[in-house]
Amino acid sequence: MKRFDYSFLRSIRVPVRFMTFTNAIYTLRSMEEEKKNTYPDIFTAMQKIAVVQSVKGSNAIEGIVTTDKRIEEIVNQSSAPLNHNEREIAGYRDALGLIHARNEEMSLNEELVLSLHRILLEQTELPYGGQYKTEDNIIRETCSDGTSRVRWIPVPAKDTPEAMKQLYLAYMDARDDSEIDPLLLIPCVILDFLCIHPFRDGNGRMSRLISLLLLYKNGFDISRYISFEEQINSMKGSYYEALKQSSAGWHENANDYIPFIEKFLLTLYLCYKELDKRFLTLGTKKISKKKRVEGTVMNAFLPIGKKELQDLMPDISATTIEQVLGSMVKDGAVRKIGSTRNAKYIRN
Repeated sequence: MKRFDYSFLRSIRVPVRFMTFTNAIYTLRSMEEEKKNTYPDIFTAMQKIAVVQSVKGSNAIEGIVTTDKRIEEIVNQSSAPLNHNEREIAGYRDALGLIHARNEEMSLNEELVLSLHRILLEQTELPYGGQYKTEDNIIRETCSDGTSRVRWIPVPAKDTPEAMKQLYLAYMDARDDSEIDPLLLIPCVILDFLCIHPFRDGNGRMSRLISLLLLYKNGFDISRYISFEEQINSMKGSYYEALKQSSAGWHENANDYIPFIEKFLLTLYLCYKELDKRFLTLGTKKISKKKRVEGTVMNAFLPIGKKELQDLMPDISATTIEQVLGSMVKDGAVRKIGSTRNAKYIRN
């Protein structure tokens, strides 16, 4: 059986680039704290956008989609879910909201994980929410020729409760070890969770919820303002490749956590960089409204829409934003993605 022990992180030899990422993350986190106290309105605006992007991004990774308009209505609870996909989306909204609101009183344990899973599936009325799987599961992948093959064989159902118990205990031991950097520990826990695959459905979304919780518990609240899930979705291919590399040999305790740790650190780093880029433009009103809109779009790591720009810069009219975006498209600085009403813009 897999052995869960993160003591190796005390002496693990990590590539130099890891230190670059971690040092930058800690520095950017300090800058975030300073700005948050000075410009609360800007962070409130970013928070509203981030929760919509998180709900959309985490579900989109699993192929659970609806229109941007419906996502926003569901997140804001101005409309009830109309179908199964929308009920899945509403479940993620509820679980995510709970983590954002009550993370300080939460701990990673069986009771919490099962509770979050119950909330995640509650609106779908599926009977297995809040329960570990009772039958063995496998993870399939579709090949380029349309055939499918087994990508991963998780822990058998009969061994899952014990494996999860050992995972919780191993995390608590490492969490209390001052020689282990939490930025290295968290992705190891998430990888092990995904390899166990403890639930019949919802494992990927649960892994992202647990990621956010553990980041919160270790002093990283960036996901409140920039969507961690949307960053993963934007580079889903390389994320799954890192997961594949780090899971090889897992059952035999011979896997290499490094590829997945690196992908996790990169994702977190990009979140902080996105916050920093946005703030450079949003945090000052000395430059013209046109330049602020241009700077926000050009600095955005992900495609951004007119509604998001209005939320971020409420003092700039919708007409001005539309005019600036139109000029940027015409000049070739950005490209337009999607229909006129729900279009997004990203730099070329």
